[in-house]
Amino acid sequence: MMKLTDLDSARYVARRRRLAAAMDEGVAVVPTAPERIRNRDTHYPYRFDSHFWYLSGFSEPEAVLVIVAGREPRSLLFCRERSAEREIWDGFRHGPDAARERFGFDAAYPIAALDEEMPKLLAEQAALHYPVGADAAWDARAMKWLNAVREKARAGVAAPQRLHDVRALLDEMRLVKEPDELAVMRRAAAISARGHHRAMRAARPGRFEYEIEAELLYEFRRHGAQFPAYWPIVAGGANACVLHYVFNHAALRAGDLLLIDAGCELDGYAADITRTFPVSGRFSPAQRDVYALVLEAQRAAMAKVRAGNAWNEPHDAAVRVLAQGMLDLKLLAGSLEEALEKETYKRFYMHRTGHWLGLDVHDTGDYKRSGEWRTLVAGMTLTVEPGLYIRTADDVPEPLRDIGVRIEDDVLVTSGACEVLTAETVKDIAEIEALMRDAA
Repeated sequence: MMKLTDLDSARYVARRRRLAAAMDEGVAVVPTAPERIRNRDTHYPYRFDSHFWYLSGFSEPEAVLVIVAGREPRSLLFCRERSAEREIWDGFRHGPDAARERFGFDAAYPIAALDEEMPKLLAEQAALHYPVGADAAWDARAMKWLNAVREKARAGVAAPQRLHDVRALLDEMRLVKEPDELAVMRRAAAISARGHHRAMRAARPGRFEYEIEAELLYEFRRHGAQFPAYWPIVAGGANACVLHYVFNHAALRAGDLLLIDAGCELDGYAADITRTFPVSGRFSPAQRDVYALVLEAQRAAMAKVRAGNAWNEPHDAAVRVLAQGMLDLKLLAGSLEEALEKETYKRFYMHRTGHWLGLDVHDTGDYKRSGEWRTLVAGMTLTVEPGLYIRTADDVPEPLRDIGVRIEDDVLVTSGACEVLTAETVKDIAEIEALMRDAA
């Protein structure tokens, strides 16, 4: 169970009230994530649902949040009861009474009472808000509650007439980060930076990718991060040209680059950093050219991350720099405008330049609204991660073959230049080579 220091329940109470106001009327049901079996009778480490955590700060499994909107909104928690026997095996449980007091709920009930209480809560309500379609079992359960209310129609009891996906409202709420969220994200970024620096110092020819992975995970955990935000990519040589490479089992070879995409999760919030560096400590001339190009593209993208600009502007800026660089490196032929129009650059750069970041690595929120790229607003957090992935082919200059480079940072949108949350992680060529030289 996650334990947070100085948990301020007021922030969660305020978020629940914001959701109730956005709903205007009706009842919202937000369940946390179920526990997952890994094999036989052992579980994966438990991780709560992000929407549930955002509204509650409650980290235990088998819990459901219910919010009743209206002039006097109420929030109710359904959770596990205290159990002396189960707590011997699994650890502390708050139980309804302590949870209500600790987390600022208006009422709390045993989770076993959910199906009995929900028809009462839904009676005479205009709408039911829940994660529609996210889980077939929850869809069936919601229909069961509604049908239980409908059975009382002859007694004059009205059931909700509308169903809404509560995630649409929560996605928008979570897009702009609050100061306490940003404080956690900055700390997660700092821990992740230490992990990357440890990896750079540990890398050398003959070691294995999984050894470097172990250095990352050790550094994350020893500084208080509960999990990696996602399984690390530790990709040497040609493996760096596989975007989602997670095998991490190959030997590191002299003369190759090593691409590491890794970040920690701290109190639910993710960091997401990618760095690429030479296994032997020095970039070859070809590696240096490709790396410098990707770094230039990232800087061009970051210059476009500011309030008032459209979401797509950083991507377009990065693509223009990368496409011109591909022409200069003889990876593409023709003109820049032709490469952009025909998207021939996608052979070597096939993904977007960023994504929202927060409680989820690929955090919630639409990228387009009514067919238009959405406008960036101060307080949004996202990644900026251009790359080049040059697989071996007959038409690829030999010095460039099997070079994969990605540089990724986490940034905060402001009214001016973006704040780079992960700026502590070295990325200039001279800084990387100096760090590795000092380690050697």
